[in-house]
Amino acid sequence: MRRKVIGVLVSVLMLITLFATACGTATPTEEAPATEEPEAREFEGETVSVIATWGGDEQESFMAMIAPWEERTGATVEYEGTRDLNAVLNTRVEGGNPPDVAGLPGPAVLQQFAADGHLVDLNTFLDQATLEEQYDDSWLELASFEGGLYGLFTKVAVKSLIWYNPKAFDAAGYAIPESWDELLALSDQIVADGGTPWCIGLESGAASGWPGTDWIEDIVLRTAGAETYDQWRRHEIPWTDDAVRNAWETWGTIVTNEDYLDGGTTGVLATNFGESPYPMFQDPPGCYMHRQATFIEGFITDQFPDLVAQEDYDYFGFPEIDPEYGTPVLSAGDLFGMFNDTPSARSLVEWLASAEAQQIWAERGGFISPNKNVSSDVYPNPLIGQAAGLLTSADVVRFDASDLMPAAVNDAFSGGILNYVENPENLDQILQNIETAAAEAYGE
Repeated sequence: MRRKVIGVLVSVLMLITLFATACGTATPTEEAPATEEPEAREFEGETVSVIATWGGDEQESFMAMIAPWEERTGATVEYEGTRDLNAVLNTRVEGGNPPDVAGLPGPAVLQQFAADGHLVDLNTFLDQATLEEQYDDSWLELASFEGGLYGLFTKVAVKSLIWYNPKAFDAAGYAIPESWDELLALSDQIVADGGTPWCIGLESGAASGWPGTDWIEDIVLRTAGAETYDQWRRHEIPWTDDAVRNAWETWGTIVTNEDYLDGGTTGVLATNFGESPYPMFQDPPGCYMHRQATFIEGFITDQFPDLVAQEDYDYFGFPEIDPEYGTPVLSAGDLFGMFNDTPSARSLVEWLASAEAQQIWAERGGFISPNKNVSSDVYPNPLIGQAAGLLTSADVVRFDASDLMPAAVNDAFSGGILNYVENPENLDQILQNIETAAAEAYGE
């Protein structure tokens, strides 16, 4: 009998409670809100080592991009920047002490490390469907090897650009050239007016010469077309082919003309590529034009932080040479590869792949994101957004050929550039030397 009474009382109390809740009445006593436990940071105290080429303003932007990840996870990125990336990375890998993550200089290097079993297949932890939604297939294909995804593009560039100082152009009455012949005519006019048309810098440590390879690539696209370009970079035609030789000779009309060059050919060989556009902003200008990719904006604004885009510096597209081939766009990009498969390294790569991370650098400038979820509205000035538009709207886009070539061929190409500037009369031998390196690299 007692159990029945207790049961009835419990039932009555439950009905009263339900009724009070439905009517919105407060219970007689309110418990103090529970204190939330601070969220544990998953990788507190851990370190992820990263090697890449970035220094100065670029390094600051990269560190800003990974700062939220460090704050959220408790891990720290130990970053090493070097212009001698290939040498440093190869030494570390061969010594059994690779970094956890590295910024790789191109797909060819990535494929070699993947073939040798040094890189982690990112498909083992990144969601493929998400990647395909966020990235064009071309970026994923360039970062793949034998069915695995071994790299991730996080920063891309448009290379077919010629930078100039609009105020200096306006003061001198110069117009933007729309063809190669007009570009040479403008160069001659600048010389006649007592000025220097071009600033070119080829010094870049162990990688010296690479800015000249970009000139050759743009010229091959404009004088021989995309199909020949593809055959050349795959070594289906030799380096001694007329199409290749013509590109070097075409560039030679600028780079071997002492009157055209700030500091002459000696200055071209000795000047660091990142510093080479600085004379455009002297008064009077030390030069009027500089061919380089979108990332050079970061070097310009780092040195001259008060300059305003489109007012103090701007660019125009590398002009057509043969109307048959128009104005293709040459592109490039930085890849990240993972050498050590750890949970914290996986987490960092996942963060770098995200639009949220890439937007941070995009907002700082000198950066184009390959992630389609990064809006063009975030770029700090219209120049970079405009370049991003060029990349997506051009009829013909090709990736930097030298970055697709085996490392030995890339090195021979860059070295040949330096030799050509100093000894243009040796072009036949220079091309034969690169051809010999290519035949050996491709096992021919």
